[in-house]
Amino acid sequence: MKKLFAVLILAAMPVLSFAAEHGPELEKVDIDLSDKAALQDGARTFANYCMGCHSAKFQRYERVADDLGIPHDLMLSNLVFTGAKIGDHMNIGMQPADAKTWFGAAPPDLTLVARVRGTDWLYGYLKSFYEDPSRPWGVNNTVFPNVGMPNVLVGLQGRQVIGCKQVQIVEDGKKQYDPLTGTPLTHEACDQLTIKENTGTLNEAQFDEKVKNLVTFLAYSANPVKLQHQRIGTYVLLYLAFFFVFAYLLKREYWKDVH
Repeated sequence: MKKLFAVLILAAMPVLSFAAEHGPELEKVDIDLSDKAALQDGARTFANYCMGCHSAKFQRYERVADDLGIPHDLMLSNLVFTGAKIGDHMNIGMQPADAKTWFGAAPPDLTLVARVRGTDWLYGYLKSFYEDPSRPWGVNNTVFPNVGMPNVLVGLQGRQVIGCKQVQIVEDGKKQYDPLTGTPLTHEACDQLTIKENTGTLNEAQFDEKVKNLVTFLAYSANPVKLQHQRIGTYVLLYLAFFFVFAYLLKREYWKDVH
């Protein structure tokens, strides 16, 4: 028994150590899988900026086109760059051996990444690249330190650097102000990301929306039938609630003469 207990403790140690790690606080992102416009924009961003290296091999172009309301001819002409047919899986042309030579490891498939990492993590990760000359690709990431991929969205976001600046103090989710003057209370933080002016094609709000749409598409890709499951689940609960009324009345009728 003691040996079994020791084995269980040892097996749980990696999980406990992972849970004990404290990463940066992630910004919450509100994903709406029913927003077809956001999904279409996310699919376009994924095809243009991610599929050079990352596949989504558990998805088919046809399924994505049908679910997102994209005509097949438009899908083939604007989102398929490998000569694939509409019914093919969303694979890439890069060979794993070449990818390992160029990047040190083959870039992972992204079909299920939203399930593995979560949408908040993906949103924070895609926004948190910053210039770091010590890294092979010249960039690092505050959410995923020592990341092994380049910042493919730098042309949209702009060149981002990390440094010190004055930020307002927040306690228990509330911004703090001087009780006498009403001015914001600040402190110097040296892990702040700043985008260099005029280095990206999108402003901050536009880029945030672009990343949110990309994450929305990845969330859809990880579970294309989520909305259907939710709808069916609602029907099932309504049926059970309706059935419960009759079951209760029947039970009361059977037991009314039992004392």
